[in-house]
Order: sequence, then structure tokens, then C-alpha cells
Amino acid sequence: MMPIHTHSTRAQFGAHVRTSIGAFTAAALVLGCLAAAPAMADEKAQPRTISITAEGTVESTPDLVEITAGVISEGKRAKEALAENTERMTKVVAAMKENGVDPKDLQTSTFSVQPVYQTDHKPEEGRTSRTLVGYEVVNQVHLTVREVGKLGTILDKLVSLGANKIDDISFGLDDPAQQENEARKNAMKAAIAKAKLYARAAGARLGKVITISENDYSPMPKRSTMRMEAAMSAPAPIEGGTTTTSIQLNVTWELK
Repeated sequence: MMPIHTHSTRAQFGAHVRTSIGAFTAAALVLGCLAAAPAMADEKAQPRTISITAEGTVESTPDLVEITAGVISEGKRAKEALAENTERMTKVVAAMKENGVDPKDLQTSTFSVQPVYQTDHKPEEGRTSRTLVGYEVVNQVHLTVREVGKLGTILDKLVSLGANKIDDISFGLDDPAQQENEARKNAMKAAIAKAKLYARAAGARLGKVITISENDYSPMPKRSTMRMEAAMSAPAPIEGGTTTTSIQLNVTWELK
């Protein structure tokens, strides 16, 4: 009977396993290095940047005025109040057209008929009563005056013909595109100056522009509100002053 040599077989198997584990470990290390290489490369390739927000403005003389004007009428009956309001409002609208307001620049903004109550407090009885005393009719139009110099005369005419409520006088520009472009240039100049200041302070220089974005921002127009109860003896001294066009930019540069 031939002897069986088990010791040699186990030794060979152990050597084979150690060889396989060593090869696997080496392969894993190689793959790990290969996977880490792109990440390290991306990290090194990531540029240093600086982002700046800046605003540019332009002052200009307004060339149009927007107004809301109308008539408030009261009467014991709704029909009476409406008839009076209609008569006065018809004259007001006609006067606007006669003074150069284009019909396309006239639009009804408010029309309402509401009851008017008188409230009586009766503390001795512990109650409050309301009594219908009449009706109020409000009719207003939004109009655009494109000849700013005529504004005082138009206001005087409106009031003399029965307009007793004038709200939201705002000055603006008919076509602000040119002013907006100038404001954009001013915003970019301001952004560059600020970015250079920060870059020098950090011991760097500005590189190429990476992104430019514009914020959706505009200042509130200049407004005033009046309620006129009687005709003025002279044209109202309304001053348009200047209007401000503003643009806000966000700009990102690469730093060298």
C-alpha cells in the first residue's frame, strides 16, 4: 500500500491562497490609486474664484406721468349717486382727451356702488344700530400724461370739472432701455473696481469672467397722493424731479 503525503498538499494550498490574497491586495491598491487620481486632479483643477454684487444707477428727467383720478359721489339713492357721478366723470374724461391725453392711455381702474351706513352706539341699551343713509359711487381712471409740462394744468382742469380724488401720481420714462443699458455699464464698472480691490488685498489678480447674472430689481417710482375737494385757483405746483434707473449684477471671476 502506497503512503499518502497530506502535509505537502496542505502546504501547497496555503502557498496558493497566500499568493492569491497578495495578488488581490496589490490589484486593489492599484485600483484605489487609479480611482483617487482623477479626484486629486479635479481638486487641483478647481479654480479659485471671487464673486461680486454691484449696482449701477442713472438719473434722468422723467418724460411721462401716471395718475389715477376720479369722482366720488353720494346720494340718498344709488340711482341718484350714479347719475351725478356719471355726469361729472363724463366731463372729466372729455377734458383729459381735450388736453392731449390719448384715449389708449385712459383705462377705468375702479368702479363701485356701495351703501353708506350711519352707526349709532347705545351703551345704555348695550347695542349698536346701523341705519342706511345713502349710497356712494366711486369711478376712477388710470391715465398717462406724456407731456409732463402740462401736468399742473391738467390737474387744475380735472378738479374744476368735478374730480375730487387724485391718487398715485408717479413719474417715469416712456422707454427706459437706454437708461437701463447705461446703468448696466455703471454696475459692471463698480463690480470690476470692487473685485480688483479684494483681489489685490488677497495677493491675487483677476482672471477671466466666469459668470454674469442680473438681479430682477427696480426701485419704487416716486409717488404722491392727493384728495382735492375744490378747484384750485392756479395750476398745482407738481415737480417731477428726476427718476432713478437701477441695475444690480452678480459677477464671478477666476483668480490668478
